[in-house]
Amino acid sequence: MDAERLLDPLITTLDRALRAVLAPARAARPMPEPAPESGPTASASASSATAPAAPAAELSEPERRTAAALMRVNHSGEVAAQALYHGQALLARDAGTRELLLQAARDETDHLAWCQDRLHELDSRPSRLAPVWYAGSFAIGALAAALGDRVSLGFVAETERQVEGHIDSHLERLPPADSRSRAILEQMRRDEIAHGQHATAAGGLPLPAPVRGLMRRSARVMTFTSYWI
Repeated sequence: MDAERLLDPLITTLDRALRAVLAPARAARPMPEPAPESGPTASASASSATAPAAPAAELSEPERRTAAALMRVNHSGEVAAQALYHGQALLARDAGTRELLLQAARDETDHLAWCQDRLHELDSRPSRLAPVWYAGSFAIGALAAALGDRVSLGFVAETERQVEGHIDSHLERLPPADSRSRAILEQMRRDEIAHGQHATAAGGLPLPAPVRGLMRRSARVMTFTSYWI
């Protein structure tokens, strides 16, 4: 019985890893769409839920390449985020903490699928180093969880704070005409902020400055590499 209790979570974790790295991601939520442009003929009573999405603008070739590179970085970030949460959930002590982490991972699956689909629309591909990002991030997540649930939750809060800044920089760099990628990133940003707030509210501890700095440097390596490879 003890062996089964140990084996079942490992099998589940391996399944999650294979799905995150090898299988096409499937979103539970529809891809965010650009808001329709307002104008003098727009109905004052029209709601965003019923108004048609804004038509996608044509991107020049340089704009397409820039947008694709940025969305490839975001796709890599979502692979890494899933791995972090899976590693943390595997070693979480408290069932409530584990569920919080797995719910965040489910949101990241939506993000992963949206980035994947947008890359396809941009006639591009994800980073070839996705398995590397997953393996490294899973190990980091498991290490954070091994230090205790409050440290692990603090790691979530700091990660999401840094991801928020990273998304902000991408929103500034996206071609102005790329409203489809912008809508995806804006929804991702809202979700990441919520993840960080939930982790802090659940008792996450602030991380020491050297750890926060190491996290930023590691993220820069992944960002630079994924942009090109």
